[in-house]
Amino acid sequence: MTLSQVSLAQFRSWSRLDLGLDHRPLAIFGPNGSGKTNILEAVSMLAPGRGLRAVPAPDQARQGKDAGWRIRAMIDGRPVETAAQPGQPRGVSIDDKPVAQTALGRLLRILWLVPAMDRLWSDPPEARRRFLDRVTLSLFPDHADLALTYDRAMRERNRLLKDQIGDPGWYRALEAQMGEAGAALTRNRHDALQAIMAAQEGGDFPAALLALLPGEGQADDPDAGSITDRLAAMRPRDMAAGRTLTGPHRADLGAHWGPQDMPAALSSTGEQKALLLSLILANARALSDQPVVLLLDEVAAHLDADRRAALYDRICGLPAQSLLTGTGPELFDSLGPRARRLSVTKTDGVSQAVEQGD
Repeated sequence: MTLSQVSLAQFRSWSRLDLGLDHRPLAIFGPNGSGKTNILEAVSMLAPGRGLRAVPAPDQARQGKDAGWRIRAMIDGRPVETAAQPGQPRGVSIDDKPVAQTALGRLLRILWLVPAMDRLWSDPPEARRRFLDRVTLSLFPDHADLALTYDRAMRERNRLLKDQIGDPGWYRALEAQMGEAGAALTRNRHDALQAIMAAQEGGDFPAALLALLPGEGQADDPDAGSITDRLAAMRPRDMAAGRTLTGPHRADLGAHWGPQDMPAALSSTGEQKALLLSLILANARALSDQPVVLLLDEVAAHLDADRRAALYDRICGLPAQSLLTGTGPELFDSLGPRARRLSVTKTDGVSQAVEQGD
C-alpha cells in the first residue's frame, strides 16, 4: 500500500472528504452526478498534468473560478499536496516543500480509464497520442520533461514561421533542440509499446499488436539528426502553413488484435472497451516494480456480467491500488469481500460519502 490517505477541500462537488485507502479495491457507487468521478479526478491530480478531465485548475473549484481548492495525500508515508489558489497557477509540494509537477510522476504511477476514452479508436489522432503519452510517462518519468522541452522549442519555431522570418540562423538551434528531444520522445514511445505488448495476457481482454504510426509528419523517427534535417527542409511548407507539420507531435497509435488482425477502429463497442481495459491492465502489470493506482470510471459500461467478473479477478491480481465507480452496488457483486464499498450522494449541490460494511 502506497497511497494511504486522500483529503479534498473545496474540490468540485466536495466541500470536504477524508478518505483512507488500503490494498483492497474501492468500489464507489451512486447516482449520476453525485460526485463519484470527482473523487477519481482528485486522485488523478496527484500525477503531472491536468488530471483525467484535462481542464484548467480554476474550473475545478467548488465555488467557482474565483475560489480555490486543495488535495492533500499521504504517499508512502510522505505528505503530498496540490492546490490552486485564486489567481495563481496550481502548486505542488512534497514533504511540505514546493516542487515542480513533474516530481509527482516519480512518486506514484496513476493510470485511468474514463467513459470518454471509449471513443479512443474513432477519435482524432491527438486523443490517441495523449493516451500513448500517459502510458509512456508512467513507464518513463523523464517523458514529461522531454515533452516540455520539445513543445517550448516548437512554439518558438511556430512564432517565427507565423512572423515569416526567413533567416535560417533563427531556426537552427530550435530545430536541433526539437530533434534531440523529439528523438528521445519517440524512443520512449516505442519502448513503452513494447513493454505493454509484453505484459498483455489475452483471454477476456484481447492482446493487441500496437504500433507507433507516422501520421502526416514521419512522427515515428527516433533519429535526432534525421528529425532536425527534415525540419530544415520543411521550412518553406511550414511557413506557408504557419506551423510545424512534421515531428513526433504528429504521431498516432495503431492497434490490431485477434486471428483476423482486426483494426481497433473497426471493432464493436464492447470489443473496443475490452481492448482498452487490456491495455490499462497491461500498463499496470508492466509497472509491477512501481507504486500504481488504477482509476476506472464507470468501468462496468459495455461489459456483461461474465466479463465484469473476469475484470475484477484481474484487478485483484494486480500489484496496484484500484478505485472503481458505477451507478449501483450490484455492479460490484462479483468482487465480494475483496473490495471496500463507498456510497456517494449529493444534497444541495454538495457530495457526501458513507462507507458500506463488508
